[in-house]
Amino acid sequence: MSKLIHIGFGNVVNADKIISIVHPDAAPVKRMISNAKDSGMAIDATQGRKTKAVIIMENQQIVLSALLPETIVSRHQAESGDEDEA
Repeated sequence: MSKLIHIGFGNVVNADKIISIVHPDAAPVKRMISNAKDSGMAIDATQGRKTKAVIIMENQQIVLSALLPETIVSRHQAESGDEDEA
């Protein structure tokens, strides 16, 4: 069974499909968000809050979260029991 990670406001993502979790501050990431929104490949899970993490999925979709990347990673590690990953 797939592991799901809570990314805030009752939203979850499949942990097995995540490629990367990054901060949205860098210009290339901002361009990636803009391009994904234009092509309909962005999922906004921020509930109107500021985007603090961008989750890049295997299928080229991106998920925007209002939680910090560190918070999402720690939740994944807590669920999977992996303390040495990061």
